[in-house]
Parts: sequence; C-alpha cells; structure tokens
Amino acid sequence: MKKFALAAAMAAHFSAFQAKAAVLVYEKREDPTIKSVADAIDKIATAFEEYKKTNDQRIEAIKKGQSTEALDAKLAKMDEHMSGLSEQKGRLEKLEAKLARPGALHNGGRQEDETPEVTEYREALNNWIRKSNDIDCEAKLKEAVVAITAKSKGSPLERRAAQVITSTGSAGGYALPEVIERQIARLMLDISPIRQLATVRTVGSSDYKELVDVGGAAFEWLGEGDTRNQTNTPDLAEVAPTFGMASAKPQASEESLDDLFFNVEDWLIGSAAEAIAQGEGAAFINGNGTKKPTGILAGPAPVTTADATRAFGTLQYVASGQAAAMPTSLDTLYDLVYSLRARYRQNARWLTSKLLLASLRKYKDTTTGAYLWQPSLIAGQPETFMGYGVTEAEDMPAVAANAFPLAFGDFKEGYLIVDRVGMRITRDEITAPGFVKFYVRRRVGGKLRNTQAIKLLKIAAA
Repeated sequence: MKKFALAAAMAAHFSAFQAKAAVLVYEKREDPTIKSVADAIDKIATAFEEYKKTNDQRIEAIKKGQSTEALDAKLAKMDEHMSGLSEQKGRLEKLEAKLARPGALHNGGRQEDETPEVTEYREALNNWIRKSNDIDCEAKLKEAVVAITAKSKGSPLERRAAQVITSTGSAGGYALPEVIERQIARLMLDISPIRQLATVRTVGSSDYKELVDVGGAAFEWLGEGDTRNQTNTPDLAEVAPTFGMASAKPQASEESLDDLFFNVEDWLIGSAAEAIAQGEGAAFINGNGTKKPTGILAGPAPVTTADATRAFGTLQYVASGQAAAMPTSLDTLYDLVYSLRARYRQNARWLTSKLLLASLRKYKDTTTGAYLWQPSLIAGQPETFMGYGVTEAEDMPAVAANAFPLAFGDFKEGYLIVDRVGMRITRDEITAPGFVKFYVRRRVGGKLRNTQAIKLLKIAAA
C-alpha cells in the first residue's frame, strides 16, 4: 500500500509540475552541455527562433485585443535565457583567446620579454607580498630595485624604469613590474566595455591634452594658372581629460599567503583587474570629473542642435517620442542613426545596458517583417541591431523619463581614456586582523573627445 501511495504522490507532483511548466516555460540556467563557442552559437540560434515565434504571437494577440500577460512573462524568461547564453559565449571566446596566446600555459619563472633584472624584481616583490615584515624579503626587494634601476641607466628604458620600478618614495609602496601591470591592463580590457571601444593612451604625466580637428582642414579646387588662395585653418578644440586615482583593495588571509601552492601573482592580477575595471566602467559612463574621469553622459546637458551649429563638447540627442518609454516608431531610431555623419557610421555601434536588450529584440522592420536585432552567430562577432554591433555596458541608465539609455556612435573617435604609466602596491596587515590588504592603484583619466561622433536617445516626448 505504501508503494501505491508513493506512486500516487509522485504522479500528482509530476502533474503539478507540468501545469506550472505550461506557464513558466523558460528559466535561465547554465547549460552544462555548452563546452565550446560553437555549442553556444547553436543554442543562441535555436533560442532566438523560438523567441521570434513567441513575440509574433504577442503581436497578434495585441492586434486582436487579447491579453498578452502570459506571453510577456514567457518572453521575459527567454530574454534572460538568451542573455545567459550570450554571456557564456563571451566567456568561452575570452578563454579560447587566452589559451591561444603564446606562453598562456606558462606558470612561474621568467616571463616573455623579461630581462633577468626584471625577473628578479618580480620574484622579490612576490616574496615581499607574502611576508612584508620579513627583513630578508624587504632587503632583497630593495636590492632588486637598485639592480634594475642601474641596468636601465643610459638606455631607452631609463625613463620607464624611473617611473615604474622605484622604491617607496613619495608615492608610497612599490611599483608593480611591467609584466604584471600589462597583465592587469589586458584583463581590464576584457572586462571594461568602454576600454574596448574608446581611444586609449598611455602617458607619463597627468597634465595631458589633445587638440581635436572639429571642422577639418579647408579645401579648394584650382585650375592651371589660378591663384592659390590661403585656406582657412581648421578649427581646433582642446580636450583635457580629468584624472583620478583608480584603486583596488583585494585582501587575502594570512594562511593563504603562507600556502606555497597559492599563486599570489595570479590572484593579485585577477582581483585588482576586476575591481578597477568595474569602478572605471561606472566612471567612463557617469563620472563627474571630480577626482575621476568625466563620463560620456556627464558633460554639458545634451541638446537637439545639429553638428553644424552645436557647441563643441556637447552631445546631440534624439527624443524617443514617449515620455517614459522607448520609441514606438522605427523612424525615431533611424533618425538617431542618420544624425551621425557617414564618416562616423562606418565604425559605429550601439551602447546600452542589458535591461534595454529586451526592448531592442522586439523591433521589426515594418516593410519586411524582419527582426532588427540579430544574435551573434559568428565567433568573435557581436550581436547587432539595425546592422550595427551592440555593446553591453551595465552602467548605462535604464529606461526612465529624461534618461539617456541608448548611445550610438564611433566611440574611438568620441571618447578618450588616458592611463598614466605605472601601477603601485602597498601592503596593509593592520586594519583587518588575520587578513592582508593590498592597495593597488594608478591614475586614470577620461573625457569626451569628439562630440560629433556620438549621439544619444533621450526618453522624452520631445
């Protein structure tokens, strides 16, 4: 009897599960069968085909005046699922790219392009990180500083050595070896979406400025024997990035640092890169310029004025036509695209948050019925909307009245990031007993570079 009762209970449970699954069809899960980029692409393609069918059903229901609540809920789950698949694809692409780099599997010992002096400094620094209060570790690190500085005397590396491989001094702490700094920068590039798009320069001073040619050099046609007139000089505008100290404070337990199998260098690189990249990402979008970069959305209030008469340094926007919603007409989005000059459209792309992707996926061409958003079905290629790549930046605003949730443009022309050479580290084992904090920092600046190269969508009726 107990077996029959158990079977009946299981049958009832399964029936309830089926009834629930009829409504909640999609759930975001990490798919254990995805082991390669090709697997992810196949699943993305299949998921998007089902998404289109479901959205078509929603559109038909709206036309018939029927409720779309269940279909909206299903589409929301499918949006999460597709976003998860895209994230997995991105992670696999980065992993495959990392493994393809020369020396990717090399661990420990002398790194590529390192001189013996640099290797000695890096190893001495690692030992100091583990045991800064050890007199021998401190002494060997100072000896390595002297050796690498002496080696650079009279060579092209002297200026770099003076800035990067130095002792405590006024800046405090020790400079990270260039090979570690380079690995942190590479990881930050993988994490930070704006770094992947913008112009990035490395400078030796925070007093850095660029001159941008606003109107282009003047021009005239001439015939044989014609007088050569003096053409007007191009309009030059000065761009001076605002700087701040980008810092991370990863911490490790004293026990982990004592463990010889704990790779302190890899841990430090990963922790510092992730923390700094996340902080930078927010500043490159919304930074107010006070002790930090000036973000894309933090300049003068955007206006509707076209390029020909708009003041340099101010962005142009196109209104959504809805007080608190995305455009209902595709004409608005086409207006946004074609407000950008052809020279910038060649390398243009969309910049938005994950929250807005669900809206973009639903837009269809009113003539052909084709969906304007297309998933990434080629390794290394981004998702596209209206034929232009889409970059996701989590710090872009959500849809709300007077917000700017969508940007379109050539961000390499439009935004400038400036890194001051050198990254420093200080060890703190006092403020958190049982743990050791590492204060890693460097100066970073940013500012809009050419405001004709970026356009914004503003959520507003006009």
